[in-house]
Amino acid sequence: MKKIYLLTSMIVVLSIILTACGTKSAAPADLLAKIKSQGYIIISTDPNYQPLSFLNTQGKRISPTKCPSDTLTTAEMEGFDVDTAIEIGKRLGVEVCFATPSWDLITAGNWADKWDVSVGSMTITNTRAKILDFTVPYNYNFAVIAVSKVSGITSIDQLAGKALCVGSSTTYEDWLTGKLDLPASDVYVQPPAGVTEVPLETDQECAQSINSGRTDFVGYVTTSTVVDANIAAGMPVIKLPQKIYQERLAAALDKASTLSDGTLVTQLNTIITAMHSDGTLTNLSMKWFGYDMTNPLK
Repeated sequence: MKKIYLLTSMIVVLSIILTACGTKSAAPADLLAKIKSQGYIIISTDPNYQPLSFLNTQGKRISPTKCPSDTLTTAEMEGFDVDTAIEIGKRLGVEVCFATPSWDLITAGNWADKWDVSVGSMTITNTRAKILDFTVPYNYNFAVIAVSKVSGITSIDQLAGKALCVGSSTTYEDWLTGKLDLPASDVYVQPPAGVTEVPLETDQECAQSINSGRTDFVGYVTTSTVVDANIAAGMPVIKLPQKIYQERLAAALDKASTLSDGTLVTQLNTIITAMHSDGTLTNLSMKWFGYDMTNPLK
């Protein structure tokens, strides 16, 4: 009788073990499946790049939230890129969480799965495309130069032999150092002779440095919308009239991601294309810039 009881008990235990193994969640097939299963997506963007993305100093962390403790919730960030990311998350059906690594880490690839997508108005270049996967562009802009009002400079040719500030690992730095690899038709002006660079972590810091009285550079290279925001904020700078080059700005993903990003790229392309078609991106552009920067430039 004891043998029968023991055998029965062993069968029950084995059944429980097999059932538990059978109900164990399968590993996600790819990055999109992982994001869907966890219910949130981690998007990297800049915390100091107004009006594209910046910290909401009045915002308080959403509670409850699925976001990891080392990320920010949607209430803690704002800007055009931020709103674009939030809309992408909404259409994916997941919560958006923000990571704020430095730009050089984002553009270098090999993110070690610390964030899933960059929505930071990144210019598509051939060099970056070797290590990052890009979506279709969600906005377009021109690179320009802003200079201190007291410099007396009114055109790019007057910058010969001067120092300009740029954000580290940006296409603005590439242009200044002769490493920009955009199509020739997209580049309108070459750097003046003898111009030197002063790199800071972001090009927005260049404007803030001029505003605080720094004088070791006369101006900075950045995107047109940033300069417009700097001028609107009362910073003592002017925008030179010449456009430097055209920027096609997109979301980016890491080719070195542990999980394949192919289906996520496809889904993001579908979402961004729909946001163009239904006017969502135009409305966000009007909200943050006052004009529409979501159509290809001519």
